[in-house]
Amino acid sequence: MIRSAQNIHSFLFVLLGMILSGLIYVGYTSTWENSTNMQQDVNLYSPQGLFYKQPIVVGTGGIVTLTPWLAPIVWEGTFDPQLIDSIYKQQNITIATTVFALGKYTQFLKTFLESAEQQYFVGFRVSYYIFTDKPEDVPVVKLGTERYLTVLKVPSSNRWQEITLRRMEKLEKLIESQLANEADYVFSLDVDTKFYGHWGAESLGRLVGVIHPGYYQTPREQFPYERRPKSQAFIPSAEGDYYYGGAVIGGFVKDVLQLAKTCRKQLDADAAISIEAVWQEESHLNKYFIYNKPSKVLSPEYLWQDFKAKTKEVKVIRFSQVNKNYAAVRPNP
Repeated sequence: MIRSAQNIHSFLFVLLGMILSGLIYVGYTSTWENSTNMQQDVNLYSPQGLFYKQPIVVGTGGIVTLTPWLAPIVWEGTFDPQLIDSIYKQQNITIATTVFALGKYTQFLKTFLESAEQQYFVGFRVSYYIFTDKPEDVPVVKLGTERYLTVLKVPSSNRWQEITLRRMEKLEKLIESQLANEADYVFSLDVDTKFYGHWGAESLGRLVGVIHPGYYQTPREQFPYERRPKSQAFIPSAEGDYYYGGAVIGGFVKDVLQLAKTCRKQLDADAAISIEAVWQEESHLNKYFIYNKPSKVLSPEYLWQDFKAKTKEVKVIRFSQVNKNYAAVRPNP
């Protein structure tokens, strides 16, 4: 009897995690209005000023695979890629993927796109949206079946910070004008990156963030959060779960829209009083994720850095920021 109760408890625990992550849903259509039927809103709001112990990513027993709010942390070995991809491929979903490549950053597009075609949602319908001020520099890359690329021209900028500050606004407008009726999920990814390993349906969820590879074993008091109370991105030293990388944002289209819109409004409020968060939109993203918990968290496997050696817990590097000379590629130092 005790053993049976334990089995039921384990099953319910796993089932809850799958529901929160977006793995289980009922019904499907390809439009945004009806895609909410895929999963009832499970918005995980956390009140400001709630103090609790900082969650860990790596413990004495190895990697941690669940957040304190029961969202899965995706690591190698926690899923079967063939199984989960085959489940989602039956749903005929579309994954929109936005990339910003301004100025000299267009040089990273070829590597990004070619590696994505080898590793990123292979066998799924994927639409790339490239924001750039140099459409003529977008390389011709052979895309697979039901893989599409749209180039969107945007103004240039003399400051790399201004480029990152505008990303939330551009993402918000693209979702409202186009993606709301064309895609089910959307990911916004940095262009100066390369896919090295499988990235598939295991990354899908209502709202998805990635743990920054530079801070996954750092006390939250030392996170590079925005610490000035005047900024809308301000986070007190006693609050915070993880430090999330701004290079990867994803989820249901409607949930990413809400994220982008909120961050854009906060960026506008900061600009109105001539303040700029320490890490621009990444600072506002981290503020958002503290009080709007992601339903799925990607481990540092999904955002590594080429200059870092693999650690014992990071067994597979799936997506990584490539080595570069920032002074040579950014419009200002």
